[in-house]
Amino acid sequence: MLKKYFLYPFILVCLLCCSSCFEILEEINMNSDGSGSMLVTFNMSKSKTKLASIMMLDSINGYKVPSEDDMNEALKDVISHLEKTEGISDIKKTKDFDNYIFTVSCQFKNVESINGIFTELIQKQNKNGKTAFSTKNFSFEPATCTFQRHFKYDNSIKKSFFHLNKEDRKVFEDASLTTIYRFKNPIKSVSNPNAKIAPNKKAVMLRVDAMAFIMGEQNVANKIQLTK
Repeated sequence: MLKKYFLYPFILVCLLCCSSCFEILEEINMNSDGSGSMLVTFNMSKSKTKLASIMMLDSINGYKVPSEDDMNEALKDVISHLEKTEGISDIKKTKDFDNYIFTVSCQFKNVESINGIFTELIQKQNKNGKTAFSTKNFSFEPATCTFQRHFKYDNSIKKSFFHLNKEDRKVFEDASLTTIYRFKNPIKSVSNPNAKIAPNKKAVMLRVDAMAFIMGEQNVANKIQLTK
């Protein structure tokens, strides 16, 4: 399942076989009724020269290097899964093998539709890894104009990280996760101290360093109160 949702074969090799800098960008545009659009971008462009060299090999450091055909098949699996998720529509993807930037976008009927994308994956992770991650990643209450990005840290994140060898851990030193949420109504307050509200009060950005996230020092949880 992880292979289908996160293009696992390609990303694993890219991350573990080179000292790369990568960024995951999560963007959501919310409508007042709880519907909206979502765009997820995986950007490894800062390491494109090294990645291009790796893609010419059959394997590296014991890992099989996937071909562009492998990556295309993984993207097809992602789209196929989204198409089967209730409340998800207008699914699109982009792939840039020159700069190693990949995106998947969709429209959603409500935030529960987004949660539904990852429910099965999270449940399997909890069963296999004996973790306790919640399947509720997002929530929106139109009556109170409250949007939340839910996340509860699990110590298994740190344990998994330290199971990697020293060289493999280095790839996370310059990595980051950035979330950008846009709304129709102005933002009144945010709960995450690292979140920044845009000057127009209708967008909030949160950038989390991968190492701080892994160590439990930062996370993406955020309660965003909008004005009515």
